[in-house]
Amino acid sequence: MLGQQFYHETMRKVIISFGTLFNNINLVRKNNAGAITQTMKVPLAYGPKQKWLSRLDADANLNTKVAITLPRLGFEIQNLAYDPARKLNRVQKFKKVKGSSDDSNKLDSQFMPVPYNLDMELYAMAKNSDDALQIIEQIVPFFQPDYTLTINDMADMGVKRDVPIVLNSISYEDSYRGDYAERRAIIYTLAFTAKFYLYGPVTSAKVIKTVQVDQYANLQDQAPKREQRYTVTPDPITADSDDDFGFSETVSFFQDAKDRDLTTGTDKTSTND
Repeated sequence: MLGQQFYHETMRKVIISFGTLFNNINLVRKNNAGAITQTMKVPLAYGPKQKWLSRLDADANLNTKVAITLPRLGFEIQNLAYDPARKLNRVQKFKKVKGSSDDSNKLDSQFMPVPYNLDMELYAMAKNSDDALQIIEQIVPFFQPDYTLTINDMADMGVKRDVPIVLNSISYEDSYRGDYAERRAIIYTLAFTAKFYLYGPVTSAKVIKTVQVDQYANLQDQAPKREQRYTVTPDPITADSDDDFGFSETVSFFQDAKDRDLTTGTDKTSTND
């Protein structure tokens, strides 16, 4: 079991998809007359909230041009936990025939995935209340309380799965403490849970297209003679395992003393005579 290297990038796809949801949030600022004075796209980055606050405090001089700019969005992973409520049949498999002509006689199989919940937090940071509220109002209405993404989980197996992103809670924080030299940061923290699945390794095996059974009489003899052969093949013979096909059955009768050589696949005279 352990020791077989595989990496399907499932968690990476979930994290990237989550960040993409909030990658196109825009902000509009107006003057007292209601005219638009500034339009900007809110930057998004992966990283913990403490990093942004430390960067903000390190450049507390309001006149410096290298201080971190607000508003901005940031997100990070909080927890990964198994979800027994979505457990699937652990012995069931899904299968797919390889698409290339060289491997058309091979079948890929994989056990059912394991359900996990990925907890993530999104931070909306702004220096005034109106900017922060604009950001929140562009996010919250789409989660009731979840928003579903379709992710190409396993491209090799042709598996696409819906991943619900559930909004669990929203918290508010204002770091302004009254000092005029202090940079104010209004922070909304949105807690989400992504309900996804993790996949195990993919195994490949050749597709069985012929089943052959030889029937013998007088098995008590040291050299029993075969009486008949039962052969089953798919109909058509070119069918793949995921095609809609039937079976062709053939029964042959013998009166010779030959046996089937499993190594060469041919009949040979029995050495027990």
